[in-house]
Amino acid sequence: MSNLLIKFVHFYQKFISPIFPPSCRYYPTCSSYMIQAIEKVGSFRGFIMGIARILRCHPFIHGGFDPVPDHFTIFRNKYPEKYEDEIIAKRFHPKKN
Repeated sequence: MSNLLIKFVHFYQKFISPIFPPSCRYYPTCSSYMIQAIEKVGSFRGFIMGIARILRCHPFIHGGFDPVPDHFTIFRNKYPEKYEDEIIAKRFHPKKN
């Protein structure tokens, strides 16, 4: 089941997403988030996490860095700094001088 869902998201990324302008307010994008969630917590819970992320991605939200947490949750990752690498930290959390 996981492979089928991941293939569907890959199909979306390759054929459907390019038709529309980029609009995801998060990094990683919502489709990449869903793939990572499915790989991390399984097909059913990963799909639910992905749908919750898509519902959070709208024009009235700030967005930013929101990696897939280690455990199942439908809420935004409260501790994204645990997952950051140096490039992401510079982009989303620049140091104030």
